[in-house]
Amino acid sequence: MPVTLSEARLCANQMLARLSDEHFQPLCGKLEKVDTRIKQVLHERNRPISHVYFPCNAAISNMIFFEDGSAIEVGTVGNEGFNAVELVAHASVATETSICQIEGHSLRMTSGDYLAAIDGDTPLRHFSECYLQGYLSQVSQSVACNRRHSLDARFARWLLVTHDRVQGNEFLLTQEFLADMLGVQRPSVSLVAAAFQGDGLIRYRRGRMKILDRARLEALSCECYACVSAQFRRVLGMPYG
Repeated sequence: MPVTLSEARLCANQMLARLSDEHFQPLCGKLEKVDTRIKQVLHERNRPISHVYFPCNAAISNMIFFEDGSAIEVGTVGNEGFNAVELVAHASVATETSICQIEGHSLRMTSGDYLAAIDGDTPLRHFSECYLQGYLSQVSQSVACNRRHSLDARFARWLLVTHDRVQGNEFLLTQEFLADMLGVQRPSVSLVAAAFQGDGLIRYRRGRMKILDRARLEALSCECYACVSAQFRRVLGMPYG
């Protein structure tokens, strides 16, 4: 069911929030509010994209799967933007597999409606391109981070990135997903999570993560968190027109 302008505003997607009422109102008839469930596959690599998702309080992982069945996250999408960024370049199929990492609500529209909405010099196209720039910065920084920084620093960074994208300090998260996010084996994640919990930084039990001391997590995180956060603030602050 299409959403009203007030319902869409309540979603609090930061990219859509940049649109004026004049430009947002016509999109509302194309948008619907949906539940995005943990491990829900939103689209698969090398297959057509049916919908574009704009998370409200959910978090989406863009994943690459290997022949042996293992996987690694290459990008995280939350309420700062949208998944399926390749559509900005009019791609015919997905370049990554998009999976819901943290369940919550999202606004979505069909890929056809999205492509129509970014056809020409439109506000949605402008902010989509701004977000794409931030997303590419995140992906490139993650490549360098995974090569350079310790697992502890990357774990702290990933918790901060996720915390930024959900409402509240607590969310559901399995160790299996954490291992995929960080590109390590599950026992390594268990050790780091146990150490963080022992130091009073987090509480983690039965797949439920709670952030207890964000300031110390920021101190433990590598420089990549602050770098990518600054990039998103810059590009999403770009005015239209």
